[in-house]
Amino acid sequence: MKKNSHLSTRQLLFVLASLLAFLGLAAFLFTYQQDDKRFTSLTARLFEEDMKANTLSLHYTLANPADFGITDYKAVLPCYTAQGALGSPAELENTLASLRRLNPAKLSSQDACLWRLLTRSLENALALDGFPYYSEPLSPGSGAQAQLPILLAEYTFRTRQDVEDYLALLDQTDEYFASLLLYEQEKAAAGLSMPAAFLKEVREQCDSIVTMEALEAGTHFLQITFQERLESLSGSSLITAQEAAAYLAQNERLLKTVLLPAYMGLGDGLLLLEDESILPAGLAAWPEGKAYYEQLLISQTGSYRPVEEILQMLTEQFSQEYEEVRKILDQHPEALEHYGALETAFPYTSASQMLLDLRERMQADFPAIPGGPTDVAVKAVSDSLESYCAPAFYLTAPLDDTVSNTIYINRQKTPDGLDLYTTLAHEGYPGHLYQTVYHNRSALAAGERPARELLWYGGYQEGWALYVEFLSFGYAAQLLQEDGQDMAALCAQLEAHNRSLQLCLYSLIDIMIHHEGASYSQIAKMLESFGITDTAAARSVYNYIVQEPCNYLKYYLGYLEILSLKEEAGKLWGEEYTEYRFHSFFLDCGPCDFTTVGELLEEGDA
Repeated sequence: MKKNSHLSTRQLLFVLASLLAFLGLAAFLFTYQQDDKRFTSLTARLFEEDMKANTLSLHYTLANPADFGITDYKAVLPCYTAQGALGSPAELENTLASLRRLNPAKLSSQDACLWRLLTRSLENALALDGFPYYSEPLSPGSGAQAQLPILLAEYTFRTRQDVEDYLALLDQTDEYFASLLLYEQEKAAAGLSMPAAFLKEVREQCDSIVTMEALEAGTHFLQITFQERLESLSGSSLITAQEAAAYLAQNERLLKTVLLPAYMGLGDGLLLLEDESILPAGLAAWPEGKAYYEQLLISQTGSYRPVEEILQMLTEQFSQEYEEVRKILDQHPEALEHYGALETAFPYTSASQMLLDLRERMQADFPAIPGGPTDVAVKAVSDSLESYCAPAFYLTAPLDDTVSNTIYINRQKTPDGLDLYTTLAHEGYPGHLYQTVYHNRSALAAGERPARELLWYGGYQEGWALYVEFLSFGYAAQLLQEDGQDMAALCAQLEAHNRSLQLCLYSLIDIMIHHEGASYSQIAKMLESFGITDTAAARSVYNYIVQEPCNYLKYYLGYLEILSLKEEAGKLWGEEYTEYRFHSFFLDCGPCDFTTVGELLEEGDA
């Protein structure tokens, strides 16, 4: 008998069901791949455009741009405008719309995290764009007039192209400073001018950072460092002696005919903007200053907590630190007699000794840097910049070159002993240097998209550096005990609480000035209640916080957010919690806002 060649109804339904399942899977895979390809294309475009638009940023982000597909670019020092750093509102909205059309659930976990970070960062940038003249690029404390020379002095020469890019950037400094002056003029026209006292400070910096006397004598740091970098290239036979001589002559010409006049023009232009009737005041004194401050707080700290909740956190921490100080002094009143001798009692005097000690003591509680240790050079800030620079800073290593690292120490502001030890912990190990190298090497090994390097999270980075700085006070106490100095060890613990109290107080003052509108007299009265009775000291604190809104919070709120995350991790992990596990988790998250870190903590435990 001939077999029936037709399918039964049951068989047909099974085939149709299988076919539909296959088509559904195919459609799912297609949309998954589509979202993945679109995200790949979008992030690659964002990264390339950003890098090509700012050669200074490119150089400090990538040592070898060609390895990341960036081969055809023109050296550009972008002019400053009222638009946000990530583009105009229209550009931001278009990029956000492109991101929102993607489904993060169809991306890899790594890309889904980057999608989340990009979306939130662009939303913040778009919100800040609504306040075009509220930022201050020429702040006396951290303005471009003081930062640009440092970035130029540390601009690494790896190839001949680096030298030519550097000289091209130097040749554009007049246009760059002219754009800063134009922005200040537009700010003034909008009724948001910098106070006259601050403008005068900036003018004084312009007059002293670059002078004809230093250039004629050949002693300016931009002359000395340029020659040193050229000698390194010629010593490696990457350029000839004749080429080096030509580059030196070009650098001399540009310093005298472009950079010096740029500083002079900026100073002269700012003089015309000085209005003695405009006195130092917080952002709250401006029409939309309170709203701007709330958004700036998110941008600078990465914390999305309401101001009221932040105030509560700070107040509780202040009480806790005060109680610890009182407890130590109640039990050891003699500690105050030894407190002043703490610096001279410290066993180590050199930075290299201190860094080695820190690296050894951190090993038990921190993961090793992938690929092994790195070199670090500790340099002194140039004399001409000491008055304008922070006590210390670490120059962030490029993503693809973390072998050599540099920490700058401002000898005018950083004493020796315990202060230097904890400063090196903040800037070096286990602070910025360690965190940066750990992230860069881990990111490269994991194939993380370089677009993540476009995102900056001050609270994550500075919060971490402050967190480990406080840990280093404990390391210092151990070292002092090992050296037979038990009272000095106790004083080191006392100093940790004292520093925390001070930073917490200044963070509270930041909110009082910029969000609540507190005046100088109100702040001076508050400082007096804490023993700061010197008028000049009180004015200095007030003026600095007015100039640098959210700066102290970037450090201290970031630190408190990490403590909060530790507490949450302890609840989630229970007996499996260790310091090593928490530090590994936090570092492996990479720079993030704290909302995202908290989500990753909960998701990892789910």
